[in-house]
Amino acid sequence: MVVTKKLAQALETSEIEVLKSRLTAIQAIEGNPMGVEIKQFGKATAFSVKNIPGPSFNTVKGLSDGDEKFIEPILHLYKQKDIPVRFELTPGHVSSELLTYLSNKGLYHHDFHTTLYSDLYPIPESENSSKITITELGKDEFDLFAEIYTKGFGMPSFLKDGVAQNNQILYDQENWTFYLASIENKPAGIGVLFTKNGIGTLASATTLPEYRNSGIQTALIKRRMQNAMEQDCSLLVGQARFGSVSQNNMERVGMRIGYTKAIWKLN
Repeated sequence: MVVTKKLAQALETSEIEVLKSRLTAIQAIEGNPMGVEIKQFGKATAFSVKNIPGPSFNTVKGLSDGDEKFIEPILHLYKQKDIPVRFELTPGHVSSELLTYLSNKGLYHHDFHTTLYSDLYPIPESENSSKITITELGKDEFDLFAEIYTKGFGMPSFLKDGVAQNNQILYDQENWTFYLASIENKPAGIGVLFTKNGIGTLASATTLPEYRNSGIQTALIKRRMQNAMEQDCSLLVGQARFGSVSQNNMERVGMRIGYTKAIWKLN
C-alpha cells in the first residue's frame, strides 16, 4: 500500500472521526460542563473544549484548498473563546496558495506531527513477550486507567477524575476498546483502539515511567492491530510526535509514515 492523495485523505478523515466521536460523547454529558463545541467550516472541522486546555482537543483538522474564506471565521471563533488557534495541515489537502494565505493572516509554521499507517496482518503469538499480558479494560477499571494515563503523560494528579470520566463514557460505544497492559501481573500501561469504516486508529497509549523500555507499547500496538483485523478493518492509523519513541514503536511493528503534518499557530 503506497501513499496517494486518496489514502492521505482517508488517514486524515479517520483522525477527524476519532476526535469527533470522543468530543461528541463529552459534549453529551448533561449541561456540557466541559464546554465542547464542534463546528464545520467548509472542509475543516474546528474542535474546541473550553474547560480542557491544551492542543489535543482544541484544534482545526481538515483545512483544505478552497477554505480560505473560512479562515477569518475560524480565527474569530477561537478568539471569542480565548483559546489559542491551532491548524493541523496535511500535504494531501493544502497548496502553497493556502499556506501563503495563512501566513498573510499572521499564522506561522510551529511544529510537525507524524501520521503513520499499515495494512493489517496476523501477529504470530511467538512475537509477544510472555511477561506482558494485554487485557480489555473493565468498566470499573477507569480509575486505574486514569492513574496510568496521568502519570504516563506527566499530567497533574488532580486531572485524574476528569480523565476517568471522559473515557468511561466511551466504554459502551462499539467503536471504542480500552486495554490494560501488565508486566508480571503489575499494571504498567494503557492503550485505546477506535474502529470505523474499516479503519482502526491507535487513539491513545502510554506506559508508566518505571516500566518503559520493556516492550509494553509494542505489545499494545500488536494487540490492537490484531483486534482491528478481527473487526474487519483493513487499515491501521496512528499519530506521534515526529521522531518520538511512539513513532519508533509504530515503525518497529511495520507501520510506515504516511505524511508529516504541519502545525500552524497565530503569531
